[in-house]
Amino acid sequence: MMAYVARRVVMTIPVMGVVALIVFSLLHLAPGDPAVIMAGDTASPAQLAAIRSNLGLDRPIYVQFVYWLGQLLQGDFGISLHSHKPVAEMITARVGPTLSIAVTTMVFSLLVAIPMGVYAAWTRGQLSDRLVMAVAVLGFSAPVFVTGYILIYLLSLKAGWFPVQGFTSLAADPIRFLRTATLPTLTLSTIYIALLARITRSSILEILSEDFIRTARAKGVPEARVVLRHALRNAAVPVITVAGSGAAFLIGGVVVTESVFNIPGLGRLVVESVLARDYPLIQSLMLLLSLIYILINFAVDLLYTVFDPRIRY
Repeated sequence: MMAYVARRVVMTIPVMGVVALIVFSLLHLAPGDPAVIMAGDTASPAQLAAIRSNLGLDRPIYVQFVYWLGQLLQGDFGISLHSHKPVAEMITARVGPTLSIAVTTMVFSLLVAIPMGVYAAWTRGQLSDRLVMAVAVLGFSAPVFVTGYILIYLLSLKAGWFPVQGFTSLAADPIRFLRTATLPTLTLSTIYIALLARITRSSILEILSEDFIRTARAKGVPEARVVLRHALRNAAVPVITVAGSGAAFLIGGVVVTESVFNIPGLGRLVVESVLARDYPLIQSLMLLLSLIYILINFAVDLLYTVFDPRIRY
């Protein structure tokens, strides 16, 4: 196991190097000029040239990439072109809200989606099964921002139960945190719940057709125990796989959700940095989000050994 962990950690280094090259290339090849955004459309060519020189944007792209990569290897993420603050400091200040919303979304989704999938498989072909699958399809089809605005209209503007925008940390005020985190969590959870419920149902239905399930039923094992203990445990591996892959939905959904609910997190920072063409900040955020996704997949691989003893690394 330790050899596998060490091997995966070593493999992460070239992967992150490729990600860094792709992110850097796409940003610098995309249309737009940070100097124009900073100086304004009325700036003279001399002023634009001076800004590019100060920012190092007048140097060849490969020189800029090598310089930036050298800074990263030293733990220096650079200075924001827009706010002139250290990028690491800006990211650290914004990571709390994003992490809070992501954790509450994953916990809530798992607590809701797995029982939904189990119940749908247990009542296969019945009305309850069709209702669960209809809800899953609807949740997966609705765009995140549409769901967010619907929840704001129903639960904030009409019912007045939750604030429309803003965020309060758990440490500052737990009650206020729950009120401000509920709508973003529900918004992000719709797609995640739909995805997990469908894969849970299909995985359990596949396991229920196995020989050992028929043997358990023949021995008189109660149906609830067959489904919850035998089928669900053996269906855990594909569910875990999809749960880890679904992190991509969270990463993309956080950007939209934080913009809709005005949450000062990493997603909102991504939007602000893209609009400002803030190269150092965008590059660092993309690398961070890519690293998080890689680490989640790594954790999923390790969880396989917990739910399936046959898997060993």
